Amino acid sequence: MTPLVTVAVLLAAVTHASWNAIAHRITDKLVGFALISGGGLVIGLAMVPFVPFPAAGAWPYLFASAVIHIAYYALLMRSFRLGDFGQAYPIARGTAPLVVTVLAAVFAHEVPDGWAAAGIGLSCAGLTGVALWGLRGHRPNWAAIGAALATGLTIAVYTVVDGLGVRASGSPLGYIGWLMAVQGVVIPAYVIRRRRGQTVAVLRPFARLGLLGAALSVAAYGLVLWAQTRAELAPIAALRESSIIVGAVIGAVFFKERFGAPRIAAAGLLVVGIGLMLHAG
Repeated sequence: MTPLVTVAVLLAAVTHASWNAIAHRITDKLVGFALISGGGLVIGLAMVPFVPFPAAGAWPYLFASAVIHIAYYALLMRSFRLGDFGQAYPIARGTAPLVVTVLAAVFAHEVPDGWAAAGIGLSCAGLTGVALWGLRGHRPNWAAIGAALATGLTIAVYTVVDGLGVRASGSPLGYIGWLMAVQGVVIPAYVIRRRRGQTVAVLRPFARLGLLGAALSVAAYGLVLWAQTRAELAPIAALRESSIIVGAVIGAVFFKERFGAPRIAAAGLLVVGIGLMLHAG
């Protein structure tokens, strides 16, 4: 993995944690995700006239990814309703990299070498530490944990599907534009149907915040898709989940959730893991 790819994925991690924090901040989770998804739809539709049309081989992956992303949004909404941001976000994101490593080996024939495997392992250890620290001192909320774990599984699946799809598309910009346009219809349409006659009233108070979240979401995933055309999927997945550390900081600063020394140690493990993955590149 080159330094340029590393910087792109780390920037994606910051923007990803930021839009997730915005989604958590909006009290009506369905409204929040409708604004973020609908904003992505608007951005995607604005992009598609100016970007290359994805190659035919990319479309099965793109449609599959759209379906998986809708499941991901639904599970993430449930996770945020049931658990703290500092708990739900690390568990959801922390379960993905190891699953991606297995799926990438099976479907993309990408088996990490020794340095990369060590980096992925250390990074996952750090991510797991952050997640477990979020559970300390509390009786486990198994419903919240289950929703977060299910969210992590969808993350792993769409990561591999999109990694294969964007490589087949011939254009990361074309792929992200059409992906946002295809998947962005469902949640806003559901809100319009469910909140019939009240749609504008429920969306207006959070419109600016939600649209900011949409822009951050598109930017974050666009950077990841570009990176997936330049490096193997598993190290990118592990590196992207450094957003957990950013999420933990956001949770501590804005939501008054605990951070603590174990999370600092976990962040240190993550940094060492990133160094090993760079050595592998």
